[in-house]
Amino acid sequence: MLGTAIEWYDFFLYGTAAALVFNQLFFPTLNPLAGTMAAFASYAVGFFVRPLGGIVFGHFGDRVGRKSMLVITLVMMGVATFLVGLLPTYDQAGLWAPVLLVTLRIVQGLAVGGEWGGAVLMVAEHSEKTRRGFFVSWVQVGVPLGLLMANGVFQLATLLPGDAFLAWGWRIPFLLGIVLTGLGFFIRLRVLESPAFELARQARPAARLPILEVLRSHRRSVLLSMGARLAENAFFYIFTVWILSFATQQLGMSRSTLLNGVLLGSAGQLIAIPYFGALSDRIGRKPVYLGGTVFLLALIIPFFRLVETREPLLVWFAIVLGLVGHAALYGPQAAFFSELFGTRTRYTGASLGYQLAAPLAGGLAPLIASALLDWSAGATWPIALYLAGMGLVTIISVMLAAETNQADLRAIHPGEQK
Repeated sequence: MLGTAIEWYDFFLYGTAAALVFNQLFFPTLNPLAGTMAAFASYAVGFFVRPLGGIVFGHFGDRVGRKSMLVITLVMMGVATFLVGLLPTYDQAGLWAPVLLVTLRIVQGLAVGGEWGGAVLMVAEHSEKTRRGFFVSWVQVGVPLGLLMANGVFQLATLLPGDAFLAWGWRIPFLLGIVLTGLGFFIRLRVLESPAFELARQARPAARLPILEVLRSHRRSVLLSMGARLAENAFFYIFTVWILSFATQQLGMSRSTLLNGVLLGSAGQLIAIPYFGALSDRIGRKPVYLGGTVFLLALIIPFFRLVETREPLLVWFAIVLGLVGHAALYGPQAAFFSELFGTRTRYTGASLGYQLAAPLAGGLAPLIASALLDWSAGATWPIALYLAGMGLVTIISVMLAAETNQADLRAIHPGEQK
């Protein structure tokens, strides 16, 4: 959980900065809307390389082991984030500034693309199946914890005078990431290799090309996990990234008010995610996941109406409701996706399904929402329809998937018992 929180602290810092300051610092020659969309486009780049990170690190995770991949991805993420804090702005370096920014975002995307599968499998493959959903959900808690840390540090930085914040204050959260990386490096070096992986390696040699075996034998599981992830990922980044831009630029609300709302919602997820993970151990992954999706669909219109009141308490309430609803999907998700694949290709398969959905949902969601807002002259109903479409795909995917909460993760292939 702590290692994952540190990685996502780094990843989320970029999203917060993209929503609030990168348009001014790295794309100042564009009008405000175009600058914001350019900043979100650079943000989306990290999502589009995440599947590649999942494939590369999944390959070595299935052949060499889970632990070493966790250490490598953490170092990559920490160094890239630190370097973002040292970048020259457009005024200082011209076009090189956004080019370097996007390059470092690509490194971040590769790292986080490979990290999730390793972190989840290390816990899932150590856990007893009767409490696997609960234990693995703690890895997922690392995401809101990372978001909480990122927005909290950014919130402190925004207390600086406006000129100081734009000149150097925004850099502080990125530079602090190197300290957290050192802590995470120490933690991950002490983790033992997965026992399920060790058993599988003793039973038969690792797949030479895990990605080919996944695409040949487990295409359906990859596609269903992708579909199941679309709504979860799209809603999350609307609630935590796009809303910052929308409410500050379109509604005239303060940055601190929005950041406080995300902080409150993230704090709520620290409790809600393990609760829903544990609930999925008792009643199944699918009922919890479907219930959360239906709740998010019902929340779409009320969410926008609450935010448009501009009343801080109501805006905070909307964000908290959204993120707690999201936790019903995110809590059982890691165990659910892990259980769809056998040990032999689990790192590659789970990572591929999870990460292929990232660019289609989370990566594009802020960009699509901004474009729809511009097209509709400020109306939010097209964004609501877009989110509803994502929710429908997720419901169909989860209904088509098998219930997995009794799966034996020592099995070489899914469905076997050991």
